[in-house]
Amino acid sequence: MNVGHPPSSQSKKTIKQRFLKLLPCCRPTAAPSVSQYSIEDDFELSTVCYRPEGLDKLQEQTKFTKKELQILYRGFKNECPSGMVNEETFKLIYSQFFPQGDSSTYAHFLFEAFDTRKNGSVSFEDFVMGLSIILRGSIIDRLNWAFNLYDLNKDGCITKEEMTDIMKSIYDMMGKCTYPSMQEDAPREHVENFFQKMDRNNDGVVTIEEFIESCQKDENIMQSMQLFDNVI
Repeated sequence: MNVGHPPSSQSKKTIKQRFLKLLPCCRPTAAPSVSQYSIEDDFELSTVCYRPEGLDKLQEQTKFTKKELQILYRGFKNECPSGMVNEETFKLIYSQFFPQGDSSTYAHFLFEAFDTRKNGSVSFEDFVMGLSIILRGSIIDRLNWAFNLYDLNKDGCITKEEMTDIMKSIYDMMGKCTYPSMQEDAPREHVENFFQKMDRNNDGVVTIEEFIESCQKDENIMQSMQLFDNVI
């Protein structure tokens, strides 16, 4: 989620496609996205090896249908036959879609958010649970997920240092060709604006309560949160 200005309507498709490129199953050389499948694929999907009890449980815990979970699982297994993604592999996949910059730091932060069990790897279950929140969760669910991403040390509040690290990683990822005239202090200015909006009691940190309240009152942020509705 971007807490700055929302993208224009013309860029929504591009943003959705870029986000979906995070998913191994949506890469051009792998399986097509969920929306590209028809009923004719049901027979082929029946060959996907996944324990029925695990699939049923995931269907209950997420906002995905069984067919969508089968498609996501096939793509996941194509990229990660072991059923687990380590940080190195995650960074490699992510870097392929931001060749103009260095996405390694942001990919590290994103991996940490998906690695909810903090064991250095992301399972299919971890991936799908996070994806369900990002793509199909309520506004509150998505804001909670975004806060957890920004709260790098997971102590329940976002500091200026943490937000600066996040912003620098985003600018590094987008590369100089995206922001050719970007000033060196641009990330710091963005962080100052962020805290001016979010830090209601001026104590130097942003709590989850401040974050959610501020985001809900900001029309620009709310519009950007709708970009991923019904993506797949």
